[in-house]
Amino acid sequence: MMAIPKPEDYDVSVENGFLSSEPPLQALPDAYYAPWEYIVKNLQGLILSKRLREVVDKLPVLSTDRLSGEPQWRRAYSVLAFITHAYIWGGDKPLEWVPPPLTVPFMATCKHLELPLVATYAGLVLWNWKPIFGDERIDTLANLDMIDTFTGSLDEKWFYLISVAIEARGASLIPLMLDAIQAAQRGDRVTVTECLRSFAERLDELGAMLVRMYDNCDPHVFYHRIRPFLAGSKNMTDAGLPNGVVFDNGGPINKQRYVQFSGGSNAQSSLIQFFDLALSVEHRPTGTKANDTRKAQSKQKPAEPSFIHEMRKYMPGPHARFLEAVGRVANIRAFVEQHKYDRSLSVAFDACLAMLSAFRDKHIQMVSRYIIIKAGEAKKNAAKADQKKEGVSMDLPLRPKSAAGTKTEQEKERKNLRGTGGTSLIPFLRQARDETGEPAVDAWARRVLSKGRNNDGGRRERRESKVEIQGLASVWTVKDSEMGGLCLY
Repeated sequence: MMAIPKPEDYDVSVENGFLSSEPPLQALPDAYYAPWEYIVKNLQGLILSKRLREVVDKLPVLSTDRLSGEPQWRRAYSVLAFITHAYIWGGDKPLEWVPPPLTVPFMATCKHLELPLVATYAGLVLWNWKPIFGDERIDTLANLDMIDTFTGSLDEKWFYLISVAIEARGASLIPLMLDAIQAAQRGDRVTVTECLRSFAERLDELGAMLVRMYDNCDPHVFYHRIRPFLAGSKNMTDAGLPNGVVFDNGGPINKQRYVQFSGGSNAQSSLIQFFDLALSVEHRPTGTKANDTRKAQSKQKPAEPSFIHEMRKYMPGPHARFLEAVGRVANIRAFVEQHKYDRSLSVAFDACLAMLSAFRDKHIQMVSRYIIIKAGEAKKNAAKADQKKEGVSMDLPLRPKSAAGTKTEQEKERKNLRGTGGTSLIPFLRQARDETGEPAVDAWARRVLSKGRNNDGGRRERRESKVEIQGLASVWTVKDSEMGGLCLY
């Protein structure tokens, strides 16, 4: 019988989950780091005045030796991540060369926290929140605020706050599911069933919290003002970084090398990956099927990592190791399979999968509203601008989308719209949603969660393509929305 991992051994809080156990520092206490804090507190003004880069270039190269304790290391990382991304993306064109005043301390903080040289979910969300009232609970949007933002807008704060609130509200599910795993080890069906029921109910709450995004984050503001700052340096050719970014550590120029990293993404949330592991949901590389994975294994080929698994490299080291430990002991699905005759147990397990699948459905709809529609508007406006430059009468109708190229070209264009994580995300999101239902124990539940796949090659039924999302520019169907870009779950 394998020992159940203890969250506290992996820097996971029993009360706050993957959020820091205490509210993050709002500023580094040592005046030595005042230049960093000054810049991040005046980030919006420096970006608007286009003076950020000149100010950063004149910074001294500060040492990280005076950082004391994990809260200070996290604060330093978050501050440097915000400044670095603003430096790269905050001008008329992105810059591919990050100077030593940012690079040297950023490298040191990333090494200490076991993170890549990019603004991750941890720096933007997990270590960037504060309670409004210190004596009140933090698992509610009524008592949360953000410390730093790129734009200073309420929309950007709200975008992060939704994730903070989900992390806080979902924190109690970590010990709950560890208890379920332990109960399964000792054959306690009653406890496992009760834990699964509670888990499903709380997942439904998290789904309701996710759609609160619409309350205070405007799609136009997100798409045109916030999203650009979240981008990484991977697959960003169209955005102006064909080779990635060079972090100048002060060494010889001929020794500097380009690097490419995915941008901040909710796929880097350890909480959502914990849910998958607890329920034995397996994710494959985008575009592959379960049969493909089994064939590769039969040929003893190393399994290609999925995008979700790759995102563990963007999590704080202890959190990634916690997920690995949970994966080694996860037994709930196998336990339920062994006790299929217990209908209460089977129904509770399949209900958890249904709620997690519904959560991912909500996110796909959100991507459609915040990305697909806005991308369509941007494309239409660009076409109008081109026509105006060429002297084409604006009274003439624009060429319909269906006539703008072959069907294959249109499909390729939709799928190539990339998210802040640097990958084509709608195909990924839909596959991740479908994979969530695969472990279902009951055959009927598996069929329902498969979203209407037929037996002849897995085509979706036409009724899914008719699900409409009303937008500002037009009506989009889920079938039409095979593009990506929202920070994703």
